[in-house]
Amino acid sequence: MCALERGSCKVDLSVGVDGLDDVLGGGLTPGRLYLVEGTPGAGKTTLALQFLREGARRGEAVLYVTLSETIGELKGVAASHGWDLAGIELRELLPSPDSLLPDEQYTMFHPSEVELGETTQRVIADVGQLNPTRVVFDSLSELRLLAGNSLRYRRQILALKQFFAGRNCTVLLLDDMTSTDHDLQVQSISHAVLKLEQQQSDYGVTRRRLVVTKYRGHDFRSGYHDYKIVRGGLVVFPRLVAAEHTGDVAPEKLASGVQSLDALLGGGLDRGTSTLLVGAPGTGKSSVAVQFAYAAAQRGECASLFIFDESVATLKRRCQGLGMDLAPHVEAGRILIRPVDPAELSPGEFVHLIRDAVGRGARLVIIDSLNGYLNAMPDERFLVIQLHELLTYLGQAGVATLLVGAHHGLIGPQMQTPVDASYLADSVVLLRYFEAEGEMRQAISVIKKRSGAHERTIREFFLSDSGLRVGPPLKEFRGVLTGVPASVGGSPSQDKG
Repeated sequence: MCALERGSCKVDLSVGVDGLDDVLGGGLTPGRLYLVEGTPGAGKTTLALQFLREGARRGEAVLYVTLSETIGELKGVAASHGWDLAGIELRELLPSPDSLLPDEQYTMFHPSEVELGETTQRVIADVGQLNPTRVVFDSLSELRLLAGNSLRYRRQILALKQFFAGRNCTVLLLDDMTSTDHDLQVQSISHAVLKLEQQQSDYGVTRRRLVVTKYRGHDFRSGYHDYKIVRGGLVVFPRLVAAEHTGDVAPEKLASGVQSLDALLGGGLDRGTSTLLVGAPGTGKSSVAVQFAYAAAQRGECASLFIFDESVATLKRRCQGLGMDLAPHVEAGRILIRPVDPAELSPGEFVHLIRDAVGRGARLVIIDSLNGYLNAMPDERFLVIQLHELLTYLGQAGVATLLVGAHHGLIGPQMQTPVDASYLADSVVLLRYFEAEGEMRQAISVIKKRSGAHERTIREFFLSDSGLRVGPPLKEFRGVLTGVPASVGGSPSQDKG
């Protein structure tokens, strides 16, 4: 992406974080001053080092000016990520230990009048000697204290901005937001403002997100974007915008390999649609979903399963007991099983994993279950909005999506789901328990299907070591969906496969 300025085309500078470059619409406009805000621990220093390392990798002269941390501490941060700071000039502008001596105390002048001038001159001298193209100031809270008052502070920032602009130097100003008189002065001066936030959840890891609050004359991806700090730096997960991934999807049926189940669905699932499998725990929702993945793998296609509520080992054993040996397909890469811990994974990272699976060729995506997905979200409203965006993206990519949702309770007319996603899904398949002749049995029916015709019958559903089987319509009963049906003559089907 290019930023047009004064009739010339300047290529945006990479920050060194792929996801952040995407959020910024390509990177940073060179020769400008930028503000990075965040509380201690948000990752500002790590981001700044990634920015400078990217410049050093490209053969640029880069400079890190620290007013709060020692060079030893910076090298410690770099070592924790396995980085070598070769090519990065480090300047430590900290008060010397001698400043504690009585003879070094100022008597005629206020300390800010002397120390700010000395600091500024040292920075200017270093810049003049190195002629860097990228500079980081860490942090503004120290510069604010040296200035003494807001007017002098603003003038100092403006002077630095003009000084670096004349040298075609891109500057990152880090602000730890620890000052009690934090204001918007630097935000108004900066070309763009990036804010890093931390959220301490009641359980699980710290959730981090960032937002670009302004970027003059440049398109960027607005809103909040999840990120995490790992060994190797910041990893940013840009917010998914489905409208950016449009495409034509050729009509095609996705068969399950179980003829009676495909007949109930009007021939199978349609590519580019989403299907919600909903019912009480144990009714066979996950088994139906895996059956579609198993059939796709047998055809040589790729399927991805994201499981919240079950371990991989348990899933494989259960499927083995149903006649579906997943191991060969998992080893061949046709079936990807990814366990998801909602306490450790942010919603943005989860969407990133799904997009990565689609990029690797997955034509079927299974999310098992929505209940676990809900636990990964801080608020139900956000779940529905993000789920809508995700399903739209998958549909436009030609991916068939299966969502598993568990009802609260096992039997009865008042079964409810923790979140209503039925209106988002293109198809809804309902599985229920019902009582008949002293047994607990299972029934399956298709409630809706937007993409074509489907059977409106309620059929008995069987799980056995020979696989899944769908029986004939339950015409002998009425009220099957209540869980306690009444007989209308005859007895229920005894065909259990």
